[in-house]
Amino acid sequence: MSFRLKFLCLAAVPAWLALAGMTLPRAEAQTASIAAVVNGDVITNDDVDNRARFFALATGQQGGADVVQRLKPQILQQLINERLELQEILRRGIVVNDKQVASALGEIEKNNNMGPGVLQQKLRAIGVDPGTLIAQIRTQIGWNQVLRQVVGGMGRPTDADINRQLKLMTDKKGQPQFNVGEIFIPINSPAAAPGADRFAQSVIQQLRAGAPFTIIAAQFSQGQTALQGGALGWVGADQLDPAVAQLVTQMPIGAISNPVPVAGGIVIVQMRGRQQAGQTDSGAGTNIVLNVRQVFLPFSSPLNEQNPTQQQRDTMVKLHAIETSAKSCDDIEAANKAAGNVKPANPGPVNLAQVTPAAFQTLLSNLPVGRASPPLIADNGVSVVMICSRDTQAAAAPTRDQISDQLFQNRVGLAAQQTLDDLHRQGSIQIMQNQG
Repeated sequence: MSFRLKFLCLAAVPAWLALAGMTLPRAEAQTASIAAVVNGDVITNDDVDNRARFFALATGQQGGADVVQRLKPQILQQLINERLELQEILRRGIVVNDKQVASALGEIEKNNNMGPGVLQQKLRAIGVDPGTLIAQIRTQIGWNQVLRQVVGGMGRPTDADINRQLKLMTDKKGQPQFNVGEIFIPINSPAAAPGADRFAQSVIQQLRAGAPFTIIAAQFSQGQTALQGGALGWVGADQLDPAVAQLVTQMPIGAISNPVPVAGGIVIVQMRGRQQAGQTDSGAGTNIVLNVRQVFLPFSSPLNEQNPTQQQRDTMVKLHAIETSAKSCDDIEAANKAAGNVKPANPGPVNLAQVTPAAFQTLLSNLPVGRASPPLIADNGVSVVMICSRDTQAAAAPTRDQISDQLFQNRVGLAAQQTLDDLHRQGSIQIMQNQG
């Protein structure tokens, strides 16, 4: 039996501008065709096409002309927003240092049960320069600092605010909580709504096919949780937008929602876990962390299921032999090494509640420790995985500092869309009718 599932594969992410030692391209200096001009700074059609192609790769699509053309309107809106944000960062003289970037990378890894350095290791394993993600994280950090300046010191939670939140948490003990991931797509005008919806549908389609939510959120979400890989964490229904709150009570763990209209745009929701406040729902996969190993054998060309090549048939026979002979995680590591370590044998800790698609989560839930999985077939190769150990981790109660940070971040989030809307309204933005 085989499963067409993509396993723990990080895909290419788009290059973006660093904040140190850079100048923005001016309209008069450009020879390439222009897609938009933002306060005198140019976004070319090449910029849009490259971002669209990178998005296609990141979500497991082929970057063909039809895909690029379909994605271009929303990609252009995203680039305009990013250019406005970057201009404001530079105007305020905000500098983001390497230590801040490293800390943000560490948070993404921590929130998604990856060990230190695993995220960059995974990117390198598929031939992607981690600097592309690092540059965009630098921009996201700078924009977050802009928003913190906008909110100001008066926005910091007081002791009374924290005590009130602690009392609410105590009063709600035993009520449902939801571990949620989110990807926020802003809509700055009614005319932008159709493009945003098409973009969201494309993201959802690929997420449901197994594209990594963490990387897609970090790269394409315009919400405040982007720096956490979209991780909103454990929240009660009353902390969510009413439309999202109604949805999460019905979503199975591991599911990806349809686009949900919210204030300022639309959101894509991932249900990662469910529990009663103060309890751990380990039976649903919440906080179950897996130590796994994988062996990956690549195909020399994309798989055509109806007409596999001889190399693909030979590869699947070889992997089936590994599946039946492997008795330990050491055996899996050795087999992966013999195959050239095309992908890391150890992908890092895996939070079962965050595994997608749901069929793969079910497979891992039922796979005994020390037993190789059936072959997992993808377009580019075939894998076998083995669980080395399972660890159930209790959810720790948040500290006062963590509560304070969360309350402040909520206030920053409320300021984000208003600030971006102000930049749109005050700026000079020209979108060319012929965008290539």
